[in-house]
Amino acid sequence: MLDRPDVRGREAILKVHVRGKPLAPDVDLGILARSTPGFVGADLENLVNEAAILAARRGKKQVGMEEFTEAIERVIAGPERRSKLITEKEKRVIAYHEAGHALVMRTTPHGDPIHKISIVSRGMALGYTMPLPEEDRVLQSKERLRDELAGLLGGRAAEEVVFGESEITTGAANDLERVTQIARKMVTQFGMSDKLGPMTFRHKEEMVFLGKELAEHRNYSNEVARAIDLEVRKLVEDAYNRAKETLIRYRDRLDAVAQHLIEKETITREEFEALVGDIERAPAPSM
Repeated sequence: MLDRPDVRGREAILKVHVRGKPLAPDVDLGILARSTPGFVGADLENLVNEAAILAARRGKKQVGMEEFTEAIERVIAGPERRSKLITEKEKRVIAYHEAGHALVMRTTPHGDPIHKISIVSRGMALGYTMPLPEEDRVLQSKERLRDELAGLLGGRAAEEVVFGESEITTGAANDLERVTQIARKMVTQFGMSDKLGPMTFRHKEEMVFLGKELAEHRNYSNEVARAIDLEVRKLVEDAYNRAKETLIRYRDRLDAVAQHLIEKETITREEFEALVGDIERAPAPSM
């Protein structure tokens, strides 16, 4: 299996795929390379082709940075689905949900910059918040993962803060799945539980796939399994409470971002920073 290219590798791949294509003067392949962490060669080829198609549809003779930015979003989240019908109430819920993600990510010490927020449906997503890391990372620290948990739970927390617990929607389903996976890996694979220590706890997945009893093919006891569940739950609950506290503290910024989304549907990085002002990144509470 080939390693994913780093930023220099992605820029080199982009240079190959843009040969023969008329690029506008504003196109910066270095910026595009930094904006596509995790992209492999096929993704980058798709990105260039999507940008060229968008430019052609718009009657442009050159492919500009606007088309490349739109193409990145298409590759990551899928094409826009403006025809999807949602009610005004649903639009408000989605706006607060995405604003919650963005605001919590913005206040965590290890959160990546928010590149764009939108409540225009893409693929299966009703809205999306797009953070873009400023550098490639091979290793993830415990604190960064805890910040990621809080950011992912920011949407669900915003729904509760604004609309009340009884009005929480199904919109956070994918977020909750990702949160659970990350928290469980922190405990069972990365040795990031103070209670269980630097150990790994793994299932023999091939035996489970073959229909064998799960409990018979794990390398730990029922007592340890319960401890794992408690540690995972604690990580998730701590992150959720942290997200809620952040949104309550900065409710005025949450309202401002959500209202802008309701009116404009999309917020750029510059617009988001202007709306949240000089808000500080708060260190994670000690565990």
